[in-house]
Amino acid sequence: MTLVNFSITPIQLVQAYGLDNVVYFPQGATADFDARSANLLSSVGLPHSEVFTPREDVEDPYPADLDPTTLGSRFDHYGMPCPAESRSWRMLGYLFTSLVAIDPASGRVYAFPEGSAGYIALHRDVESLVYALVEFRKLEDDHDNDVDPEELSRRFKQVVGAFDPVPFAHEDSQWNLSLEELEHGMW
Repeated sequence: MTLVNFSITPIQLVQAYGLDNVVYFPQGATADFDARSANLLSSVGLPHSEVFTPREDVEDPYPADLDPTTLGSRFDHYGMPCPAESRSWRMLGYLFTSLVAIDPASGRVYAFPEGSAGYIALHRDVESLVYALVEFRKLEDDHDNDVDPEELSRRFKQVVGAFDPVPFAHEDSQWNLSLEELEHGMW
């Protein structure tokens, strides 16, 4: 594995979420991913929290011949329509109520909002997703310390948007919806 410089280091992710709340993907599980995404998932990892739940629910049983991480197979199993272009995408986890998937060829991250038959672009890559999750953890900590919700929302959009504007490009993005709830005092 070639070491790559990422904007978020494994140490920063562990400091934000704790060692027990970081999930690493084995290199074999990311063999068909673009190299940068595979490297990040196996060396930096994804956080686990109430906001983002990575990978697969081990309590949910699947037939032995089913790969529940591949969207086409997963959606077929649940009798849900899967857009043709996303059938080979891989599930990364859940962000709030949206299933989050990665196009392994391009590394782009997409959200499938609950109750929707389609998807929206969520992040330009998995590094941006992890970056946003670390910044969101800071927002949560500041919210617990009574920092003004509108200030928190503004700061999050500014910092994350400067790194990657994709999370805020669609009005129904989970990030936009969550920040709207924050600003309206819903959490």
